[in-house]
Amino acid sequence: MGESLFTSFFLIFTGAAVLATLALYTRQPLIVAYIAIGVILGPSATSLISDPTLIRAVAEIGIIFLLFLLGLDMQPSKLGNMLKDAMFVGISSCLIFFGLGFVVGLAFGFGFVEAMVIGMALMFSSTIIGIKLLPTTVLHHRRTGELVISLLLIQDIVAIIILLLLTGEETASTMTRIVSVIIALPLLGLGAILFVKHILLKLLEKFDAFHEYIFLIAIGWCLGLSEVASMVGLSHEIGAFVAGVSIATSPIALYIANHLKPLRDFFLILFFFSIGAEFNLALLGHVIVPSVILAGVVLVAKPIVFKVLLGRITDNNEKCWEIGFRLGQISEFSLLIAFLASSQALISQNASHVIQATAILTFLVSSYLVVFRYPTPIAVSDKLRRD
Repeated sequence: MGESLFTSFFLIFTGAAVLATLALYTRQPLIVAYIAIGVILGPSATSLISDPTLIRAVAEIGIIFLLFLLGLDMQPSKLGNMLKDAMFVGISSCLIFFGLGFVVGLAFGFGFVEAMVIGMALMFSSTIIGIKLLPTTVLHHRRTGELVISLLLIQDIVAIIILLLLTGEETASTMTRIVSVIIALPLLGLGAILFVKHILLKLLEKFDAFHEYIFLIAIGWCLGLSEVASMVGLSHEIGAFVAGVSIATSPIALYIANHLKPLRDFFLILFFFSIGAEFNLALLGHVIVPSVILAGVVLVAKPIVFKVLLGRITDNNEKCWEIGFRLGQISEFSLLIAFLASSQALISQNASHVIQATAILTFLVSSYLVVFRYPTPIAVSDKLRRD
C-alpha cells in the first residue's frame, strides 16, 4: 500500500507539474491542469491509477482546509460596508443564475432535483480565478477589487448554506439535517468561541515564539472541531468552517491563513485530480451538448446580469462590464456541490459530469476573455500586464 500510494503521488504531482507548466504558457487556470491529469491517469484513459478511491479520501482533507481558511477570512468589521453595498447584487445574481441552470437542466430531461443541483452549480463564480486574475493594486485598493471580493464572499456564504444541506449523515432526511443545523450549529459555534477565547488564544500567546507549535495548534483545532461537528450530526466541512470563524478576529488569524495555504493547496490538487479521475470519458457524448449549452449560458448571461445589477450601485458602465467578465464562469464550489450531490445519490453520473464539463469550459473561455481584455498578472500584452 505504501509503495502504491508513493507511486500514485509521484504520477499525480509530476504529471500536474508538467500540465501546469503548459497551462501557464497558454494562460489557462491551473485547476484545469489538475483535472486533466486526473482524466489522463484515471480509469477512463491510461488507468495508471485504476482505483482513485484512496486519493479521493485523502483529497477531502483539502476541502476541510479550504473551508477553514474561508472561515478565517470572515471578519465582520472589515467586510461589513463592502457586503452592504454588494448584498443586493450578490443575492439577486445567485437567484437569476439558479433559475437559468434549473430551466436548462429541465429542458435537457434531467429530474427536478438534478435540475436544482445544476442551478445551484451555476450560482457561483470562481474565487480562485477571480482573485488570481486581479492585479494586486486593484485587489486591495480599488472599487473594482472591493466589489469582486464582496460578491465572491456573498457567494461563498450561499455556497456554505447549500453545503449544510448536502453534507451530514447520508441516511438523514433534508428536514432532519435542517433541524440538526438549527440546534447543533449555534451550540458548536458558541462552544468554539468560548474555547478559543479562554484556552486556545492563551496557549498561542504563551508559546507564540514557536512557529511550528502555532502550525500544529491550527491543524489540530481545524481537524478536531471537524470531528466534533461530525459527532453531533453536522459535517467535517462545517466544523472546519466554524473553527476558522472562531479565530477570525484574532491577530494570529492572518499568520495561520498564510502558513496553511501550501498545505491546503497540496490537498486541493488531490481533490481536483480525483474529480478528473472519476470523469467517465464514455459519458462525454451524452453530456457534451448540455455542457456546451450551459457554458454558453454562463459566459453570456453572467457579464450581462452583473452589468445590469451593478448599475444600481455604480454608474461606471466600464467597471460593471469588467466585473461581470471577471466573474463570468462557474466555481470550484460548483465542482464540490456536484461531488457531494453525487456521493449522496441526489444526482446521476450524467448530471455530475455535465456540471464538471461546464466548469472546465467556463474556466477556459472566461480566463481567455479576461486575460485578453483586462489588466491581469499574466496578460499577454505588456500594456495589460499588472502585478
